[in-house]
Amino acid sequence: MANITYELIRMGEINPKQLTVVFVDEEGLYKSMVEAAERWRKKFLSVGAEFLWLCLPFKQVSVLNHLSVTESWITWEPGKEDVWMRKPPPYAIMHSKYIKRPGQMNYQSFCGVAFADGIQMIGLRTTESVTRYKSIARANMNGLVSGGKFYPIYDWTDTDVWMYIRDHNLEFPEIYMRLYEAGVQKSALRLCAFFGDMTTQGLRWVAETDPELWQRIERREPNAYLVMLYWDSEMFRRQSKKRTELESEQTKKDYRALVADILFGDTSKYAIQNDTMRRLGNWRSLYIKSYGQATDAHYKRMYEGLLYGDPKGRILRILWTQVFNDYANSAKKEERNGRR
Repeated sequence: MANITYELIRMGEINPKQLTVVFVDEEGLYKSMVEAAERWRKKFLSVGAEFLWLCLPFKQVSVLNHLSVTESWITWEPGKEDVWMRKPPPYAIMHSKYIKRPGQMNYQSFCGVAFADGIQMIGLRTTESVTRYKSIARANMNGLVSGGKFYPIYDWTDTDVWMYIRDHNLEFPEIYMRLYEAGVQKSALRLCAFFGDMTTQGLRWVAETDPELWQRIERREPNAYLVMLYWDSEMFRRQSKKRTELESEQTKKDYRALVADILFGDTSKYAIQNDTMRRLGNWRSLYIKSYGQATDAHYKRMYEGLLYGDPKGRILRILWTQVFNDYANSAKKEERNGRR
């Protein structure tokens, strides 16, 4: 999306004086990601656009602090400068009138407030998650959606993106290739903050190939070593085929009973994170309304979301759709087989 915008500026179709490009620096970034952002900064500045490099104390998702019952950490947290994973660039914006205290909001909320007087053009794609698909499906894509947001490439697939990069010979962060070589599927090549629920597997690669960066990560988040021990286990929902086979041989869990115990039994004996605990009523509603329709696979995902964290409510929202869609598809299949 950045390249499309840049080319339209060069063609005279977009006035760069009306454009502000925003880069949210999440502190925990691969070197090639930072280098890519710096290249785009130079490009947009060269054509007269404004470029804001934000190094602000935003609340971020973390799945590494199960024992301390928290699902978040704060980027560029004041008072922790000695353990920051990187030094901010000299042109970074470190303070904002919209943030009164560290961790007050995430960057999505910040952008909604700080840029409310303009149009936000966002490179969101629906193929990245069911939640995004549902959000776009509810929006009127003939114009701007609520909050003055505009999604120019919302319907692009992963293949569309990579073909565009190839056809236009664009540079992209090298880490994409390294993760792909390490076995990460193309559909899972999303580069987010290191401690998020979708990116912990990438930490294993960092530890194996960049010891210096790994040391900085461990100083910033001491529990990062857990990824080394359990990256392919149930803890991080990253089960390799071998690990799944081993755990299946050792024990067969009754996930429906486990979920029922968490939701309706003695919840206090489980280390449920605060962000997930606030949605416990929604989880109970899902369990009750899907009873008789949910399968063991659905209960397993419920169990993982509750016990190992669902800070954004992503798993909960997906399950509301998935359980009933799977049940409807199964019923249709049985009906067709019956007719035969």
